Amino acid sequence: MRPLTETTPKPMLQVLGKPLLEYLLEEVPDEISEFIIVVGYLGNQIREHFGTSWHGKPITYVEQKEKRGTAQALLLCKDFLKKERLFMVMFADDMHGNMGMRACIEKRSPSILVARVDDPRKFGVVEINAQGVVVGLEEKPANPKTNLVGNGVYVLSGDIFKYPVPARENGEEYLPERIAAMINAGHEFHAVEATFWHPIGYPKDLEKAEEVLAQKNRTA
Repeated sequence: MRPLTETTPKPMLQVLGKPLLEYLLEEVPDEISEFIIVVGYLGNQIREHFGTSWHGKPITYVEQKEKRGTAQALLLCKDFLKKERLFMVMFADDMHGNMGMRACIEKRSPSILVARVDDPRKFGVVEINAQGVVVGLEEKPANPKTNLVGNGVYVLSGDIFKYPVPARENGEEYLPERIAAMINAGHEFHAVEATFWHPIGYPKDLEKAEEVLAQKNRTA
């Protein structure tokens, strides 16, 4: 996303005058009662914008001082999640819809929000059986087995902390690989197809997001 992210963390890049993270929080179902936001690069901008609560829901900030991946980011939140049977985890730089997230919550068990894409090689590719249960999850495969991918929204249990996986060569450990380890150990995850997902990977995706939202507003 350079040069846009040279002075702004990616979740704070704006679409129609609002940061991406704000759109995401607005879509979170009411069942979510509080937020934990892991901050790192230029995280002070996120703290200053959102403060200590969002629409009456408290916000706790956790700092990831080193770039060690999404699994380690979640691990930093472990002490705040000890009393929760289930919790929702979201990557903060894409746009999602409320209905898909709500459908994940309504499963009342570990689940993965998924979508079908033309080129799944840059995502975590998901295999499911006839009942919609995930039977395989592979991160960024060269030869994807399906075009169904995880899009960065998960409902998890505390068991996720029991399945460490080796860090990649870049020193990062990725959350989908921990989930894959859970599935391989026999844990059941349900796949829920997203009703709306707009991934943000390149500056042109911000322009497309503005078109999508403008169209949505016109038809609302």
